[in-house]
Amino acid sequence: MATPQSDPSLSPLQTIAVVGLGTMGAGITEVLARAGRQVIGIDVGEAQAARSVAALEASTARAVARGKLTEQERAGILGRVRTGTDLSAAADADLVIEVVPESYDIKHQVLRELDGIVRPETILATGTNALSVTRLAADSARPERVLGLHFFNPAPAMKLVEVVSSVLTAPGAVAAVTDLAIELGKEPVAVGDRPGFVADGLLFGYLNQAAAMYEAKYASREDIDAAMRLGCGLPMGPLALLDLIGIDTARTVLEAMYAESRDRLHAPAPILKQLSEAGLTGRKSGRGFYSYEAPGSATVVRDALTPLDGAALTPGRTVRSVGVAGSGTMASGIAEVFAKAGYEVVLAARSEEKAQAAKARIGKSLDRSVGKGRMTAEAAAQTLDLITPAGSYDAFADVDLAVEAVAEDLEVKRQLFQTLDKVCKPGAVLATTTSSLPVVACARATSRPQDVIGMHFFNPAPAMKLVEVVRTVLTGEDVHATVREVCGRIRKHPVDCGDRAGFIVNALLFPYLNNAIKMVEEHYASLDDIDAAMKLGGGYPMGPFELLDVVGLDVSLAIEKVLHREFRDPGLAPAPLLEHLVAAGCLGRKTGRGFREYARR
Repeated sequence: MATPQSDPSLSPLQTIAVVGLGTMGAGITEVLARAGRQVIGIDVGEAQAARSVAALEASTARAVARGKLTEQERAGILGRVRTGTDLSAAADADLVIEVVPESYDIKHQVLRELDGIVRPETILATGTNALSVTRLAADSARPERVLGLHFFNPAPAMKLVEVVSSVLTAPGAVAAVTDLAIELGKEPVAVGDRPGFVADGLLFGYLNQAAAMYEAKYASREDIDAAMRLGCGLPMGPLALLDLIGIDTARTVLEAMYAESRDRLHAPAPILKQLSEAGLTGRKSGRGFYSYEAPGSATVVRDALTPLDGAALTPGRTVRSVGVAGSGTMASGIAEVFAKAGYEVVLAARSEEKAQAAKARIGKSLDRSVGKGRMTAEAAAQTLDLITPAGSYDAFADVDLAVEAVAEDLEVKRQLFQTLDKVCKPGAVLATTTSSLPVVACARATSRPQDVIGMHFFNPAPAMKLVEVVRTVLTGEDVHATVREVCGRIRKHPVDCGDRAGFIVNALLFPYLNNAIKMVEEHYASLDDIDAAMKLGGGYPMGPFELLDVVGLDVSLAIEKVLHREFRDPGLAPAPLLEHLVAAGCLGRKTGRGFREYARR
């Protein structure tokens, strides 16, 4: 095949070899070919090489059918790719990217063989996300030309590329590869050499905690995954993501991270070892945390752990009217949710004025919904008419369900539950919306602990679909059934969990945020790079520092302290930088400064 003339507008890295043509290698090959590079695909197996070509042909054919490529452009892409099974085919490459299995011995062998094949100026890039780039470079004959180039799966779609340099890497090599990533339409993030780099360094600790949570039988796999999708806006739940990544791969990454950090949060959960050694490695084997239609399939099928549809529960209590205690944003949002579902709502605060102001806030929210065409003016008026403001909790005398949404202070909540115990009728369900305090402490403040349960709504309550339903050891089965039935009527997705700090979402979310702060403390990466890495590489709707500033650093610190106190794990201790910012009054957007500065309104 004749080699086309070089495009002077492109970086010098025009002929690129990709060693290892599995899913990632095939994806990188497509990205490079689409960007006008000559690509040499190399794999020890002829069948794997053929599959990668077939995948490219199918992908480009779909693009033509959708009008995203012309037939001529497709022919050009296919013509720029050739495959083989011999590393010597990389002799003319300007850059070699290896994406062979995540084994130091295999990667070391490939790089050493390439030393004797490629030109002295050729750059060698490893696609590892867990192994030491420095060690691989040091064992090479050209350590200054070895670096890490970590794409994310699927490579054609994911924008993030981590460019990893060691203390041995020449700046010119880093610059050349960074320029290439930009020309490929990617967002390069420069990082140093440590296991997991930025994105996986934060992601895998979170995945490991989710696996441990499931292993402890704290919550079902379905509820853990639903909680993180609906509570945090993530594209996939952690256990489904582990199945996609490969449980064996995740275990390897965590082992490497733990070897460096010695942080218990990185010590692989035993269930990862058990599943790996049983060959239950996720989608690729057809079974991991979930069961799949076939090896390699994304279709989940029922198995012995799948909840039965419409499983018989203890009959719940009848709920026609709801009392909401509080006058803040969360209380107003919860009252709006119940009224929209047709419940009669009593919205009680410490004064009539506060209750009226909360109802007025709901009115404005409903007006916005009308303005956006989400409901009619008549429906909004009917909804608002269902809400009765009250300046005393005595107004809860006849409600069937009382939901407190007052300050996140245990003594304040205990006093309120003592009041609810006195004013609410026998048989009323009493619910707390706490996000981090012990529900049982609220229950013990009453003479009817069996009637008390947690209903943790997420902010903004009208928009967020998740409710964590928190049972204590004293909660009655009919109370649990009642709350689940109510969640269905208000169109929320309930997930069951026990009464321990953080429940599901905060117990998984805040250690991840804390670890992001530690990365900045250690000068490993910048705020912007970490936020970009998690949005582009992890699919998070917000980066960790964006989210911390929205939540409030004081709120975040309080939750971190509760988690640390509950689990006594040194890795959960709040990052000193978070404590210092809170002490300085830098609480996030609400004060105009947190991790970033904001224009004051």
